[in-house]
Amino acid sequence: MGAGRFRRLATAAALLASLALAPSAASAQNPEAGPEPAPAFEAVPQRVPVLDAARLRATLNATRAAGMYGLYSTARVGDQEWDGASGVADPRTRRPVTPGMLHRVGAVTATFTATALMQQVERGRLRLDDPIAAHLPNVIYGERGRQITVRMLLNHTSGVADHLTTAFPSLAERSPRSLDEGRLRRQPVRTLVSEAVNSPLVTPPDSGPSYSGTNDLIAGLLLEKVSGERAEDYITRNVIRRAGLRATAFPTGPEIKGPHSGMYESLHRRARPPRDYSTFDMSYAWTAGALVSTTDDVTRFYRALFTGGLVTPASLAEMRRTVPAPGGRGVRYGLGLVSMDLPCGTFWGHDGAVFGAGTRALTSADGTRQIAVGWNLTKYQRLDAAGRPIAHPIDNALRAHVEQGLCGGAETPAADAPAQPLPLEYLTPDS
Repeated sequence: MGAGRFRRLATAAALLASLALAPSAASAQNPEAGPEPAPAFEAVPQRVPVLDAARLRATLNATRAAGMYGLYSTARVGDQEWDGASGVADPRTRRPVTPGMLHRVGAVTATFTATALMQQVERGRLRLDDPIAAHLPNVIYGERGRQITVRMLLNHTSGVADHLTTAFPSLAERSPRSLDEGRLRRQPVRTLVSEAVNSPLVTPPDSGPSYSGTNDLIAGLLLEKVSGERAEDYITRNVIRRAGLRATAFPTGPEIKGPHSGMYESLHRRARPPRDYSTFDMSYAWTAGALVSTTDDVTRFYRALFTGGLVTPASLAEMRRTVPAPGGRGVRYGLGLVSMDLPCGTFWGHDGAVFGAGTRALTSADGTRQIAVGWNLTKYQRLDAAGRPIAHPIDNALRAHVEQGLCGGAETPAADAPAQPLPLEYLTPDS
């Protein structure tokens, strides 16, 4: 059930390393500038990782054996790249997954949106510490509009509530009913945003991070205001095409146009059997999570971002200024980015989760080590008495695959090994 292949990239690792970026001295020394800058470089690991095709295949197959329907992955070190897939795209027909399948990447979209806004900052059309009311007075107004800044949207310290249970009310009771009823329904973004921003704040502005996809919807509205064009059009021309992506696009309807897997939502065992939501109107996610891509394109995007192809060094330094994520565990939020500590260093990227599709994308600060993984069964964990997901053996296996790709040397987890949670959980409130 496993497949994989190596490829050689034309760009040498030494060239990418020479383009690595560090934070600006001004932002590091100014105590009024906001969160402390995270370092753009990590210490060089003692062991230089290599791509081990056999272990990459083994950890991918172990994830499928632990209960995942199917998954696909791209790993890269220097000028070597490996693509693999394991499992099925349809558990009924046993149609296999294959490398390069199109996939809904969820909140990975947020990095694209943040990149587009940083380009607007570079053009002088807004500043990160502008209050939102200065640009969108009819979206967030009054005292909140004066308190919440562009930076707070992008690092999720605005305190604005998430819109997901507004879009799908049955999620509050862990029922798939509203997902089934609303899978083809167009959801007006401004209505979703309005209801969220008029709800009580989750935390006071700038008091700490609380992940909310509504922040990234508001960022999309802000991009439209300052750029004068549709967010989808701007991001497509100035981010997707500029990065050289070949298979990444905002959907134009509920169906994915091209080879793709089913996308199965278990809703923590409340959807039995898991529902296939690969056909779904993604208007509710828009600039927060609607993009369709491939694991190869996702790694290509982060490589372009971290090697100077999309924003300036100063902008990338701002994106890497972080605040601790809730729960800690070596995870921090930047501007449209998340950093995660692994055994061999700190890596940057984002997780994504939509109904039935999960994604993890991580890249070293210099763009030379990368992995992106997509999988087609979500919320497979049971919940404990407090409503928190209980770690599943799938989590162990996914962790091993990610660490194998980035660090090398990961062992295939034993079947009876105690399950541990992934170091970064799904960045959605319904997880």
